[in-house]
Amino acid sequence: MRVVIMTAGSRGDVAPFTGLGAGLARGGHDVTLATHAVFAPLTEGSGVRFHPTPVDPYALSHSDRGRGLHAGRTGLGKLLRAASMARSAAEEMTDALVQAARGADVVLAAGAVAPLGRAIAEGLGLPSLGVFLQPQHPTREFGAPMLGGRSLGGIANHLGGRTVTAAVDRVHTRAMDRLRTRHGMRLRGPAALRRAHERAHWPVLHGFSELVVPRPRDWRPGLDLAGYWWPHDARPLPAELEAFLAAGTAPVFVGLGSATVPDPERVSAEIVRALRAAGLRGVIQRGWAGLGAGTDDVLTVGDVPHALLFPRTAAVVHHAGAGTTAAVLRAGVPTVPVPVQFDGGFWAARLVALGTAPCAVPLRHLTADALAAALRRATGEARYRTRARELSRRLAQEDGVAAVLTALDRPAA
Repeated sequence: MRVVIMTAGSRGDVAPFTGLGAGLARGGHDVTLATHAVFAPLTEGSGVRFHPTPVDPYALSHSDRGRGLHAGRTGLGKLLRAASMARSAAEEMTDALVQAARGADVVLAAGAVAPLGRAIAEGLGLPSLGVFLQPQHPTREFGAPMLGGRSLGGIANHLGGRTVTAAVDRVHTRAMDRLRTRHGMRLRGPAALRRAHERAHWPVLHGFSELVVPRPRDWRPGLDLAGYWWPHDARPLPAELEAFLAAGTAPVFVGLGSATVPDPERVSAEIVRALRAAGLRGVIQRGWAGLGAGTDDVLTVGDVPHALLFPRTAAVVHHAGAGTTAAVLRAGVPTVPVPVQFDGGFWAARLVALGTAPCAVPLRHLTADALAAALRRATGEARYRTRARELSRRLAQEDGVAAVLTALDRPAA
């Protein structure tokens, strides 16, 4: 089949689909990944075609509106600000996504673009299914991940999930109008279309493991967990990093991925002080936050393959995005999550509950003392590494691509 995978967002929202796409290609399918042009290099050597779409997520996150997300003091406040920012981006991507889908037999839509992907598929008469990296459907069992994941009780949890769903619908209102006016598609509004698909049990496969987030018992049929889709990445580690690893004890990796921070210099200084207080070497990834340090015991790096580096670290400090959380679990090393916003709080809480992290240190509470204390526990108490290794071994036995291959044999519109 000719498969198009649609996604949008940061690197963590894209990289897992390079692995999924590569697996589908090995299974005999012709796969195209449609997402922001800046991520084209991620598919190199994977056997997956790339279809570029507009919008530079890095530039968007560093714009005044993107940095304004830090002004939101609650999960709901941040979500509303993000939804407002994403509305124009979704509309801007619409034409490119339609173009990508016109040559396809089936559309696989990631959570960030699910309403738009479903609509495009319906407008073109194509089957579609969801491929989500976070649990997005309302449940009473935990708080809505995009609101931070804090559980407030069954009724409030479910209401929070419905609030997120409504916000995602509103993000795509103008994009749906564009499908009608520019592409002549006769479509219902995003909320009505979603309700119709929910009644029809539109299939969604989630790219995380039941070992990490058990499937909620109150989810409808058709919402299934596939297991992780590990990113395709054939790059070696840079020579400078290899030399640093060989020159001493295993370092701690510190990176906030695609998250930005209001004061990168202060955060970087706190990280360096924490590493020294805990007696640890460090590798700091610049990331979108622009972190860095220039000392003998701390190396600053750019984008490097997590799958190669993380297993050689003493611990990983990260923003608890879905992609980095998956990479840490795969590596089998202890971790200290530093959630910044959105689903970071949800994944951080899961890592603590799983026993691979001693605690979370949210960015707003990040100090050298707090991070050093957490690192001493993560690296000094054997139970965290033992539990991380055990979970990594069990995850290695799963095949997240297999469930998608099976679903492609019976796609539903």
